[in-house]
Parts: sequence; structure tokens; C-alpha cells
Amino acid sequence: MNLMNTAKTFALLSVLTGILLAIGYYVGGSSGVLVAFALSVVINFVSYWWSDKIVLKMYGAKTVERKDAPWLHDTVERLCKDAGLPKPPIYLVRTNAPNAFATGRNPQHAAVAVTTGLMDALEKDEVAAVLAHEIGHVANRDTLISTMAATLAGAITWIAHAALFAGDRNRSAAGALAMMIVVPIAASLVRLAISRSREFGADTFGAHVSGQPLKLASALQKIEHAARGVRMNAEPATAHMFIINPLTAENLAGLFSTHPPTAERVRRLKEMAKEGS
Repeated sequence: MNLMNTAKTFALLSVLTGILLAIGYYVGGSSGVLVAFALSVVINFVSYWWSDKIVLKMYGAKTVERKDAPWLHDTVERLCKDAGLPKPPIYLVRTNAPNAFATGRNPQHAAVAVTTGLMDALEKDEVAAVLAHEIGHVANRDTLISTMAATLAGAITWIAHAALFAGDRNRSAAGALAMMIVVPIAASLVRLAISRSREFGADTFGAHVSGQPLKLASALQKIEHAARGVRMNAEPATAHMFIINPLTAENLAGLFSTHPPTAERVRRLKEMAKEGS
């Protein structure tokens, strides 16, 4: 992951933390700041240790044994070897919608999950490119960072709404409006910006490790097309984890999207293919 992307991500995380502490100060002054900080620590501690298990259970993901899918295991093993990473457990989610995601707090405690629809709809080279993308998320600690961003944004929204019913009733209408609308929206925008920046990084990683930027590009196009026609029972809170948002057809574009536009991702991958040819 390049330094610019790293700096941008941590700057955005700092903004989220700053918003949370500002709300704490608004509600309870210096004591409120300490309470808000303690709350963020507790939430992130829980998400750090157990978020992977929660997400896998949420989607009914089952472990894939080598005897049941030797090609899948061999491909993940090869990609991880090329990336210098330990091989994570592989999980299967039974749904016709083609998609994939990675989860876990670090490369030593990670998991990669693919759907049955992905295995059915894509060519093997495209599946390999998708797996390389997900391994990129593991390598870049994206799953941890995205979880931190999501939990901070969630805490900000909850505390902002609670602030309306706490403290001084004589606070200005403008302050109440900010707590109710502006602050939660700002937190969500920052979280979504983090998510979008991580996808570009994983695309680049996946293209390099798989050596197939065009296969990753075609896979993205197929998955997005399927997302508009095949409904996946996905939760909005975890939709950002998938390689293509499974709720794409229902999402607003631009600032309110969890992922960059697929067309832009495909354009960048095609540029990479030209540069490597």
C-alpha cells in the first residue's frame, strides 16, 4: 500500500476520532471527552477480536476443505506465497450472487470467503484475480481499518442522537441540528471515503499478484452486472466488505457509495495492463 493511501486513510480515521471526541465535549465537557474516548476503545477492542467470526456467521459461511475444492486451495496457496503471506482459511457462502470478501484482524488471523455464485459465473482466471484482490485486503490490513471506521462511525451516530436528550436543554437549535443530522452524515461520508480508497489499493495488489489485471477487470464487471439482477441477502453494515457492493442497485453514487465506480476501477486496471504489456 503506497504512502499516500496510508496517510489518507489515517487522516480520515483521525477525523472520525476527532468528531467522536467533539461530541463528547459537546455533551459533557472534559468528562464527556474521556467517556467518548473510552467508548471508542471498547467498541474497537470488541470489533478487533471478534468481527471476523461475527461476519462469517452472519452469512452462514462454511469452511472449504481441500478435498472438496483442491483448485481453490492451490490457487489461494500460490497467491499467498507470491504475496509473502500465510494462507488463510477459505469459506464458502451459498448464494447465487457472485461475490467475495475477506475478514480478520491481520494476515495471521484472516479468512477469505467466496460465494457459490462466484465459482459458477466466473472463469478460473477471473476467480484467481478476485482472490488476489481479497488477499490484498488482508495484506493491507483493510479489514481491520474498515472495521475501525465502521465502528467509530456507528458510535458517532449513536452518541450524536443520544446527545439530543442529554445535557443542557438551552443549547442552540443549530447545535441540536448538527447532532441529529450533520454529524452522523459527516461520519458516514468519512467512513465511505476510507472504504473507497481501500478498494483501489486492493485492485492494484490483486492485479500485480495475479498478473491478470484484465481478468480482474472483467470479473468486476460480471459481479456488478449480477448484483443488479441477483438479489443477495446482505446487510448494509457489512456490504462494504465485498469486492462489489451486493446492494449496488440500491445505493446512491459518488460520496454515498461504499465502493468506487466499477467503470473507474476497470479503467485503472486496463491502464495497468497497458503499462505492463
